[in-house]
This record gives sequence, C-alpha cells and structure tokens, in this order.
Amino acid sequence: MVQIAFLGAGSVVFTRQLVADLLRYPELADVHLALHDIDADRLAVAEGTARQIDARLGTRATITATLDRREALRGADFVITMIQVGGIDATLTDLELPARYGLRQTIGDTTGVGGVFRALRTFPVLEAITADMRELCPQAWLLNYTNPMAMNVWWASVVAPDLKVAGLCHSVYWTAHDLAELVGVPVESTRYRAAGVNHQAWMLEWTHDGQDLYPLLRERIRREPELERRVRVEMFRRLGYYPTETSEHSAEYLSWFLRSDAQVERYRIEPLQYIGISRDNLAELAATRTMLAEGTPLPLEEGASEYAPQIIHSIVTGTQREVHVNVVNRGLIDNLPQDAVVEVPCAVDADGLHPVAMGALPVQCAAANQPYLSVNRLTIEAARTGDPRLVRQAVLMDPNASSSLTPEQIWLLCDDLVAAHGSLLPEALRVPVPAGTL
Repeated sequence: MVQIAFLGAGSVVFTRQLVADLLRYPELADVHLALHDIDADRLAVAEGTARQIDARLGTRATITATLDRREALRGADFVITMIQVGGIDATLTDLELPARYGLRQTIGDTTGVGGVFRALRTFPVLEAITADMRELCPQAWLLNYTNPMAMNVWWASVVAPDLKVAGLCHSVYWTAHDLAELVGVPVESTRYRAAGVNHQAWMLEWTHDGQDLYPLLRERIRREPELERRVRVEMFRRLGYYPTETSEHSAEYLSWFLRSDAQVERYRIEPLQYIGISRDNLAELAATRTMLAEGTPLPLEEGASEYAPQIIHSIVTGTQREVHVNVVNRGLIDNLPQDAVVEVPCAVDADGLHPVAMGALPVQCAAANQPYLSVNRLTIEAARTGDPRLVRQAVLMDPNASSSLTPEQIWLLCDDLVAAHGSLLPEALRVPVPAGTL
C-alpha cells in the first residue's frame, strides 16, 4: 500500500483538493493517507474532509490522523509539506510591521522581507522533518508546497542533500490556463514550457498547433488597453516574456511597482492583499467544520490540477507526464547560479523525476531573477552560519525593500521583526545588530 504523509494537513482547502485529486486515480484508491498537524482542531477537520471525500468517491483509502509527526512519516513513500510556521499571526507580522515603515508588500511569502522571515521561521522545522525522514522513510520523495518555495528547497539541499526533494507550485499551470482563455484557444491543445525561479519563471515556449501564441497575446492586449494596467503585462512589455505568477505577487519582486502611490494606482495593486486572503482562509476553516458537522458535501474542483497527485500517480504506475518543479540547478539553467533552486519542466515516470535542461534564459530574464536569488542566498547563509548581519543584508538586496526604505530603516525593521518572531527564529539569529556597527 502506498503511504502518503501530509504535514500541515490542517491547510483545509489544499488538503481537500490534494485528497480528491489522489483518490480520483483508480490506482491510488487504496492509498494510506497519514495526516499530521500540530493543531488538533485543524487536524480533525482535515481527517473529516478526507473521510468524506473517500466515502463520496467510493474509494477505500486508509486514513489516519496524528499529532505525532514521526508517526505520520514512519514508512511513508511520499511526504507532502504544506506547513505555515507561526500561523496567521506570524504572517500578519510579516506584512503589517514592514507597512509601518512604509514598505508595501502584497503577499509577502516568497522573497523580500516577508519571504526572508518566513524562511527563517520554517528552516528549523524543515530541518527536523528531513532528519525524521532520513531515519523513518529515507527513500521517500519530499514534495514541498510550503513557501518560500525556492528558499525551502534550497535549505533542504543544504541540510539533507541525500533526500529526494522537489518543490511544487501551480503558478505555471494556472498561467497557461489563464493565457489560453485570454487568447481564445483550448489549453489542452497548447504546449508550454517555463523556466526561471519560483513565482518568477518565464513562459519560454507557448504554442498552439505549432504556432507561437505570443502574437495573439500582443494583439489581445492592444485591443484592451486596461490590460496594460496590470503588472504582468508591463513585465511582458519590458522583458518580452510573460511571467508565471499573478500581478499581485509579481509586484513585490521588482522595484518598479510598489515604490509610490502613483504606481500602485496605475497598476491596480492591492497592498497587504494576503491579510484578506488569510482571513478568508480562517472563514473557510470555520465553514468546512460546520459542513462536516452537518454532513453537507464539501465543494470539490473537477480535474487533477495539483502536481503532487500527478507525480505520485506517475511514479506508482509508470505513466509518463511533464510537470514543472523546483529543484537545485544542476546544469538546468546555464546563466543562473548552479547551487540555487530553479523552476523548470520535468518529466516524470516510474523512475522518478527527470528535470529538463533549458540552457540559458534570455539575458534580461536572468537579470530579473538575480536579485531574487541574491536574497535567497544570503538568507540561506544566515541560517547556515548563524550570522544575523546576513539577514539584514538579504533584505538590503531585495529590489522592493531597497526602493522604498533606506539601509538604516531596513536594519531597524529587521530588528523589530526579530523581536516580534522571537523563538520561532533560529536562536543565533534572535539578536539585534546595531545599525552603525562597522
């Protein structure tokens, strides 16, 4: 029996979709779903969700739920991580505290100051997970959904280089679907490949019946001027390739958009958007709890949209697929650092994941990726060496932060965030660094 451990199973909507996608494959109808969360209430909702889906689909999954992570990992074939260390309170801190300094973010979970501190909270837990896996399920695949994606996968490669790890994100998948709808072609008949870094990859190949679709997209934009008031369209206009993350996310990875009120208005950006999303997630948890108690069927999306179920099915059955994954750059993108984590196409079969070498990115796209990877590298080094100065230097390298704040303000902001997150951070990094120290 295939055993799949869900770590952070209390991520209610995510767990619901993953379980549904998995159990819709006949070959996975009898899997063992080992659910784990540190929050007993959320874990109970996750277990109820999985059991309802199993009953509705008429499958025969074995479902267990435990507050003990090691129990969930013991004997697992696949481990799916979707944890949020510190929960919504830490997320709100990452967004609201920088805003007091005048630093705008939209989501704050990938790079920049929010991504740096989310990573530093997550690294100790991720390191503990990988240590448990090396003991309890050393041959398992670790399929990570937790943000900041690139930094987490990079950290796993540092602390557990012997484990099989891939980071999964649906941004490329949904970009391809949204673009196909925009230009009026069925996505099933398109071919697409993207490469770059997570949440800032580039649609390098995008065709329909062998014809490049970019001319259709340019014509669509010309016909609807309001599209030009979106961040991704501006990036496409300036760099020549369409980015794979939403305009809201993409706005905070560059220096171009959140630096002034005028730019925020021009590109229709909603700063602090993730605060509303986080509160909506809490409302969804409450609604799901009520629906389970009343026996009301939970809403399920049709079709397998998530990559983890597709990968698991391919490895178990030998079905060949191509997905996009985040892995260490070992000869995959020539003009990005070779130890960094990049997002590339990946063939999957019974032998596992086989990332596709994409050569060199267009130089302007690689240039846009470099600051993102500089933030990542400095954050990794801060955690690896225990040097708190590197935390501040990571934020200094972020285009959004450095376009909005002075170096002294960035230093003070980091001191405030260290104090706010406290014991969630690695012990060596919990100290202030005087801004004037030479």
